Amino acid sequence: MADYERGVERGGENRGGYQGEGGNRGGERGYSYGEREERGGRGGGYRGRYNGGGGRGGGGRKRYRDEDDHDRRPQRRRYEEPLIVKVRKQLLSIAESPLKRVETEVAEIAKTVCDNYDDIELRDSFYDLSLQLIVEQPFKIPFVAAVVMVLNTLKEEMVMELLERAIKGLNKSIIRGDWRQVKLYMKFLGSLQGLLEGDGVFTILQDFLTKALDLQTENNEETIGPELVKIILLTIPYIMASSATDAHEKAAAMIENTDIIASEPHVLQALVDPYPGDAKDDTIAPVGVLSLLQKQLQAESQNGWELFCLPRPWKMIEPEQQEALASASRHTLPTIALPEVVDAGPRPLFPELYFSVYANQDVETVPPITDISSCLLRDALVDTINILDYNRNATAKFLIDIDCYFAPDTFVKRATPFDRLRDVEGDRSKWKPEDVAVDAVFSQLFQLPVPEHKLVYYHAVLTESCKIAPAAIAPSLGRAIRFLYRKVDSMDLELNSRFMDWFSHHLSNFGFTWKWTEWIDDVELSDLDPKKAFIIGSLDKEIRLSFAQRIKGTLPPPYQQLITEDKEKDTPDFKFDDPSTPFSAEGQEILALLRKKSTEEEIQPVVDRIHALAVEQALPDPLVPSTDAYVTSICYIGSKSLSHVLSCIERCKDRLLAIGPVSPVARRQIITSVMQYWKDQPGIGVNIIDKLLNYTILSPQSVVQWAIGSEGKRLSQSFVYEMVEATVGKVTGRIRQVQLSLRVPGLLEEQKQLIEKTVEMERINMRELGREMDELLTAWANGSKDQEIEMDGREEDRELVRGWGERWLRVFRRKFAVEEAWGVEASRWVAPPEPEVEEAQEVAVGEVTAVQNPEEMKIDGDAEGAAEAADYEGIS
Repeated sequence: MADYERGVERGGENRGGYQGEGGNRGGERGYSYGEREERGGRGGGYRGRYNGGGGRGGGGRKRYRDEDDHDRRPQRRRYEEPLIVKVRKQLLSIAESPLKRVETEVAEIAKTVCDNYDDIELRDSFYDLSLQLIVEQPFKIPFVAAVVMVLNTLKEEMVMELLERAIKGLNKSIIRGDWRQVKLYMKFLGSLQGLLEGDGVFTILQDFLTKALDLQTENNEETIGPELVKIILLTIPYIMASSATDAHEKAAAMIENTDIIASEPHVLQALVDPYPGDAKDDTIAPVGVLSLLQKQLQAESQNGWELFCLPRPWKMIEPEQQEALASASRHTLPTIALPEVVDAGPRPLFPELYFSVYANQDVETVPPITDISSCLLRDALVDTINILDYNRNATAKFLIDIDCYFAPDTFVKRATPFDRLRDVEGDRSKWKPEDVAVDAVFSQLFQLPVPEHKLVYYHAVLTESCKIAPAAIAPSLGRAIRFLYRKVDSMDLELNSRFMDWFSHHLSNFGFTWKWTEWIDDVELSDLDPKKAFIIGSLDKEIRLSFAQRIKGTLPPPYQQLITEDKEKDTPDFKFDDPSTPFSAEGQEILALLRKKSTEEEIQPVVDRIHALAVEQALPDPLVPSTDAYVTSICYIGSKSLSHVLSCIERCKDRLLAIGPVSPVARRQIITSVMQYWKDQPGIGVNIIDKLLNYTILSPQSVVQWAIGSEGKRLSQSFVYEMVEATVGKVTGRIRQVQLSLRVPGLLEEQKQLIEKTVEMERINMRELGREMDELLTAWANGSKDQEIEMDGREEDRELVRGWGERWLRVFRRKFAVEEAWGVEASRWVAPPEPEVEEAQEVAVGEVTAVQNPEEMKIDGDAEGAAEAADYEGIS
């Protein structure tokens, strides 16, 4: 019995130490015996701590929590967030939550700022953050403007200061040629039209229109004038959605005046048409955004400026607040200064066409082009996508939450199935927010002549969006893919290549799953057919991102023939191992010598032997077979990795460099040997060709002649287009690099002359390459190429080759035209004045504070949520 009691005592002692802190453990923590007794004594445990029970010690007589005088536990210091941080968080997160009334958020922010007007740091932070929000998060422009309008009823001097800062920022943007920021400032000022005296923003719009007319009169091909008109047309809806009540006549007059520029198609518009081929019945002919906006605004003017998609957060809940807004003071808008010579900005301006992947569906899931909402939503989305390129997670989150930033009932509920949209009653909107967002991303991914950012950024935005909201985004992507695939045969070739790259990349992020059975009938088409060529090219790119056996396992049986056994080999066979191959013995000998890293003097006798045999066989160029054996051996040795092949090329580059000047045919044989060895994995071959160009072993002309000079079927192969596009990109990139070096400050006059001479020489070489490509591709497009006899008399294949020739010709004519235009603009460049140091530092600090604090923005992706969504398919 005693042993039992001791056991219980020990057990109580152990249990007491868990939460009751009873027994000896309580003593170790500094409690006196009496305190231990109050806490339940030894063995008190959980109950002993709170109710007084316990083991030895008798139990507590009072509840410890009731004795405030004896509570010696350390209290956590209460943390109160600094007011400036609180206001920043409120402003940064405005309108982001669908659970909060945005009118309440607006009123709270304005009141807090006003009540703490004497806090200079808070006041300046509010000014800076407000102006940064409108140029970094365009969705929030109406909400920031609403805060300013409420603030005008409380502290009007703050509004005057904010207007002066906004105009200062607008002037700087005009001088820099940053037309996007100019547009965003104008939208903000337009939203404040109700608190401006006189004509307000219309004065600035008139200055823009006058400048645009002057520029177009001087040169109807310039693009700054149309850009200014576009800014005018996109500002007017924000004016009409503001609290201003006297703007109808002014807006109508402005729209009438812009018609002379907006309604006339730009001369460069045909250059960026995404569907230059024979359009199908369901294809909408691309329309210029400028003329589209003009027609939409004219229609909206006749309908009383409903503009139902734009939010109006300035309409307060309480009647007295609304009355205060109506009776608040008005302010004179500071003037702007348009320079005599307007800078086009860092990016070339081209006419913009309205591109949509959801055209002519059974149910309109995106605004039709007859509705002004199509342009207003697209413009805000595109600006958000391109501004937030530093954070794809933030961009994706904004796209998913698009319905938070526009008027209620603009969209249907998120993730509403397409089939259920038919059940929506009456005139209610059937627009899917995810379709509108995806459509905007594709418009940038397929922007011609060049997208604003690297294509992989837009890939990543779509991938992240799919991970955040798979049930909503995946079906939208599936319908987009089907639409684009139907347009493959009429789509611009460059866009076709971008579509192929994105499609394969996106599938790689979601298990390479796609409903390939939908396209089974196209597998039997000729390899020259655009749809069959797309399938072959996509599978090749998928294999690059994985391996052949895995990709083969994702395909239905009819597709299996497209992935041969040779594609599954890690190392292609060395063709000279086959005795029936000409010069097989010599090829094996060269391979053995290269493996031993023999000198060129040791290899030369074998090469001479090949030359002698070639002469005996009356081959036209003896250097061709020796080059074939030499380069094929290099490829076989370097097949383990890119570093292996580069190491081998480095050792052998002297002989390879000597081939080109002696025989252009042998130089092209280098390409043939590389691509023939890697025929089952052409992506590796293209990569090696790129490295050989860097070594100047190959010339751009030799690559072009090999690719489009002899075999028409090569025009349909995606890797050939990839090779030529990269080659032309190297040529044009070299010119830009040299020409941009003229902008380095402090250059001597002799250095400038040398650079200008180099630029001119490089430009001459580029024009020669362009002329050669134009001649070769024109021959294919016209059907006058001699090599068409290879089509075995099939008229269908000949027509397909002609079609490929036309598509290639269009793409590269555009590329060379863009480079010529860029050169003209670059030659006009004038060194800007040195920036004021204090202003530059102030802006830099503000930018860092505003955009590099994701915790405050609350828009960084949730890693846990993304991981959970990774199990879903990326498309359906």
